[in-house]
Amino acid sequence: MPTAPQGGPTPGLTLAEQLCFPLYAASRLVTRLYQPLLAPLGITYPQYIVLMILWEQAPCAVSCIGQQANLGSNTLTPLLKRLEQLGYVRRCRSASDERVVEIHLTDSGRALQQQAACIPQALFDAVGYPLADARLLKAQLDKLMTCLSAAPLPDAESGD
Repeated sequence: MPTAPQGGPTPGLTLAEQLCFPLYAASRLVTRLYQPLLAPLGITYPQYIVLMILWEQAPCAVSCIGQQANLGSNTLTPLLKRLEQLGYVRRCRSASDERVVEIHLTDSGRALQQQAACIPQALFDAVGYPLADARLLKAQLDKLMTCLSAAPLPDAESGD
């Protein structure tokens, strides 16, 4: 059994040096701040993300939603079924290719957009983070996401 190195932590392996941890922690904190804002609408944060995609692009293929929201079908399918049960979306086979399932907004789903319009500003008001800093951070995170998306993923079957 390996022993811990003598003389302190291994350089590069301290939590304070990791990029992954503040990203993880910030994501959890932001999601937690969204909860009370989304509760009156009866939706979760992942449902809100999917609805934002649909408000911009509906109708939209399930595969397109999954790609944009970075959600796998094991997460997306029950999420879409729940939004359908809530009356916000309906699932339909594509007229041009019946293998493709498209998601359409219902009138209630479209109306929800107006109710949600105040959420981004309410979040910024609650946090007090400068808008200019937020825009810069978003641009940096978009760049990071592009780089991360292009990186080869380990083979899931090998356990890497």
